[in-house]
Amino acid sequence: MSNKPSPSLADELKPFVAPFRFDGAGEFHLKSYPTAEKGGIDKDVGGKIIEANRTRLNDFQEKLYAQDRWSLLLIFQGMDAAGKDSAIKSVFEGVNPQGCEVSSFKQPSTKELDHDFMWRAMIALPERGHIGIFNRSYYEECLVVRVHADVLAKQKLPKRLMTKNIWRERFEDISAIERYLSRNGTVILKFFLHVSKEEQRRRFLDRLEEPAKNWKFSMADVSERALWAKYQAAYQDMIHQTASKEAPWHIVPADHKWFARVVIGSTIVNALDRLELKFPEVDKADLSEFKRVRAALEAEGKGGAAEKNAAKK
Repeated sequence: MSNKPSPSLADELKPFVAPFRFDGAGEFHLKSYPTAEKGGIDKDVGGKIIEANRTRLNDFQEKLYAQDRWSLLLIFQGMDAAGKDSAIKSVFEGVNPQGCEVSSFKQPSTKELDHDFMWRAMIALPERGHIGIFNRSYYEECLVVRVHADVLAKQKLPKRLMTKNIWRERFEDISAIERYLSRNGTVILKFFLHVSKEEQRRRFLDRLEEPAKNWKFSMADVSERALWAKYQAAYQDMIHQTASKEAPWHIVPADHKWFARVVIGSTIVNALDRLELKFPEVDKADLSEFKRVRAALEAEGKGGAAEKNAAKK
């Protein structure tokens, strides 16, 4: 019989978290992160890890909600067909929806354009005890807006503020807000689903060939695909400039959807595990009151049983 201590949850999940995490320390090169990584495991093993993480996540989410101290903000970014929607659906399968909320950020409305670029995301932040999931986010303001100059022109900014420094300034503003949120109890995890151009092509073809998936395809996807190199450069700069210890980026290999879910689920569970979440303890005065209430309820039950017996006679 082995006397070796069982590995901690952090140690168990480390191979699926640490290699993909970038917290701003050192150099960053997006091309250095493979898109087809499998972490040395096969799909069957991956499926077991995904299922185990769902159970863990469900447990942590209940404690997070009950403790009502921390909140968790999860940000998902990626090229079209990177698998953001399906990853969110899979990782959070079985989790109580009462404590989770998904927000999707698409083209800004007229009302949203009358506010600063962070406004619509700020009003969607998770409250204490909750998990907020951003399917795309305020980072679109440093991606699609950067790649498409005409979009920036429609944002009603005073012309004197639209200088060559605008992207650096937006990175600074985002980092400052994320630092502020972190200092107030919001744990921030950011995921870039890193898919290859070839895998995106295959997924687009799949959407075209299967009638049930036709609705997922848009002609705009093709025009955006033509700007692949510009988007990759924008992601490279954005991740490099906004990764921090308070709000790290995770470059998730997304060519194999099952492994992307292993990485995402493991990262979330690992972060929640570090919070040492517990159900709130009831003080002694309340416990004493509970005993009295319990005794009264039990007595009530006995009385009801006696009445039933008398009625039978």
